[in-house]
Amino acid sequence: MLESEIPDFVDDVIKTGCDICAIGHEYYTICDADLPKEKIDEVTVELVRVMGNHGDRDHLKLAIVAHLRSLGRYIDDSSIDHWSKNPQPN
Repeated sequence: MLESEIPDFVDDVIKTGCDICAIGHEYYTICDADLPKEKIDEVTVELVRVMGNHGDRDHLKLAIVAHLRSLGRYIDDSSIDHWSKNPQPN
């Protein structure tokens, strides 16, 4: 994956129904824990497809984190349980 593909990668993950957000300034996570049990298998297949389409992204971890933070999709404080409770960027 190229750095220029990060916005498309993030959008594609979001479109699967999985949540993606940065944790601090060094990590990000893709979660599907909030999905109904009957949708998890379907979404997992779609997420695997997205990962395959975008290829290796390990070398872009910090750039992905920076992009997620620019979207307001981050958690810095353990008192915040979901990124959407952060002030959103303009």
